Amino acid sequence: MGNGTATADLDAELEKYRVELTGYCYRMLGSSFEAEDAVQDTLVRAWRSHDRFEGRSSLRSWLYRIATNVCLDMLSAGNKRARPMDLTESTPLARAALAPRPDNTWLEPMPDGRVLPAVEDPAEAAVAKESVRLAFMAALQQLPAKQRAVLILREVLAWKASEVAELLGTTVASVNSALQRARATLAEREDTGARAEVSDPLDEEQQKLLERYVKAFEGYDMTALTALLHEDAVMTMPPFDLWLTGSADITGFMTTLGAACAGSRLLPVRANGLPGFAQYKPDPEKGGFTPWAVQVLEISDGRILGFHCFLDTQRWFPLFGLPLHLEGEADQGEQGG
Repeated sequence: MGNGTATADLDAELEKYRVELTGYCYRMLGSSFEAEDAVQDTLVRAWRSHDRFEGRSSLRSWLYRIATNVCLDMLSAGNKRARPMDLTESTPLARAALAPRPDNTWLEPMPDGRVLPAVEDPAEAAVAKESVRLAFMAALQQLPAKQRAVLILREVLAWKASEVAELLGTTVASVNSALQRARATLAEREDTGARAEVSDPLDEEQQKLLERYVKAFEGYDMTALTALLHEDAVMTMPPFDLWLTGSADITGFMTTLGAACAGSRLLPVRANGLPGFAQYKPDPEKGGFTPWAVQVLEISDGRILGFHCFLDTQRWFPLFGLPLHLEGEADQGEQGG
């Protein structure tokens, strides 16, 4: 690779795969930041050993092989990322306490644009979105690492069993049996989040629901909000392990421990193939609004089923390309209460 052009060409060639590889590593690792590190590591390794890549397989499958090895190494520490409801029982509001757990406990949110490559085929786009939903991601995290790789490559990326066997250096029979075991584990998991609908683009009913949600949340109107929530809706707030079930406990929390969120502003985001919002709450010190959470919503049958608030704003807001301060409106004075 003596000359600069060859280097630039290779950089550009590798860069084309960044989004799909990030999607793959994210499904494997359950962490946005670890996924981006893994892809960076993959591309650096590919770049360094490109002169040894003899083109016996496609560049794409070679990159997936490197990425798989990087992820399996990272997973050998045995850390399984989870949602609050994977770790503890739901807490009644009366006993609600905010106990944080370390960052590496949690399944992390991810902007769609970083993990879902643009594809022409609507069916393929739907599968890709389905496969980064929070509920599906949490289920993947329950699988042993090799089964996880097999399931993602076969079911999400539609690789042939023979291609996966070659990538993992194993037999077609063992790929098929890993896939069966992985499917069986996923089938055993009953999960409210699994009912969440993914549609692209959002249909009119979902769009209207989100508009009503923004109005109810920004107005902090608990009656309106209750009408939009399923009776068994779930609210989570990582890094806290507390999670709440049912509209009464959710709205009760919002008016007690969460009362400082009144008067918030919401900006739309797309995360994990689901609709979401960046929530900014009023900033008493500086005026305007300060980041509070990235909210990811699960919708089913015209109501909200899951309301997931990721609170580590210093990490999430830059990842989503969101500002760390919003100016207040000029008419702030008229908005009292």
